[in-house]
Amino acid sequence: MEHPDDFLKVIFHELSGTGDDLALCAGFERGEWRNDQLADHMMEWLPEFALDYSELNDIGHANALRMTKKAAKIVYQTEKYGLRGEFGEILLHIAIRQVYETLPAVSKIYYKSAVNETVKGFDAVHVVRKDGDLELWIGETKFYENITRAVYDVSKEVVDHLETDYLRSEFILIKNKIDPTWSEAEALNKLLHENTSLDSVFKQACIPILLTYDSDVVGVSESDNEEYREKIKVEMRDAYANLRGKINHEYENRFNQYFPLVVHVIFVPLKEKKQLIAALDARLKALQL
Repeated sequence: MEHPDDFLKVIFHELSGTGDDLALCAGFERGEWRNDQLADHMMEWLPEFALDYSELNDIGHANALRMTKKAAKIVYQTEKYGLRGEFGEILLHIAIRQVYETLPAVSKIYYKSAVNETVKGFDAVHVVRKDGDLELWIGETKFYENITRAVYDVSKEVVDHLETDYLRSEFILIKNKIDPTWSEAEALNKLLHENTSLDSVFKQACIPILLTYDSDVVGVSESDNEEYREKIKVEMRDAYANLRGKINHEYENRFNQYFPLVVHVIFVPLKEKKQLIAALDARLKALQL
């Protein structure tokens, strides 16, 4: 499945058997962090993020603008944009599509039962073909200003979402939204079937976690050079370890066993979250005219 050209820069990527630590940044232009360019790029992903498989396949030159406007209306239907998480979900979608070449299974926007309702559950449901099997990617994100708070909140939420009853309920919701014309529909339905043991699902699943934060390093930098990358890495180092430690501790206390899933931790440093929200808000409002 084709997607928009890459924009976010991978400023470091450390691989591990328990999951990767990586950071993505919008970069700089003429001494300024690329806030507006990032907002433009996120808008390019709106149709794939918000529309289902059949709708995407039907997009052509005659209806491209109409379908993009439809996607914008689905994503954004409230004035309380500063409190909502859709922007983080779009970034998570972009990151795992760009870095890991995942395939979106369902749009969680379609879980909505009413306008302005905040959707619960996983923030992304994607898949990857790996060694002939289908791997389930169930993502979480926090579109925050403070990295410490983001780590604290997401670590508990990840473990909450791995409760057996919660997972079974979520799998039912996912199955009900899978487009039957999608090439991986049958395989994903089989993986999520109530008769499939969660032990088997966990052997074919991972959790990508994306966190944003207002970065002191971004705030005083003017270019994406080696010095910048080293400072960003130092700024994030403790947060990676803290997040993994909190998830493992919470899971072991609740389930009395080691955490069973691979976790890819993705940080996206921002210059100022409020500025990015303002830029995204302006673009979404323009698409709804």
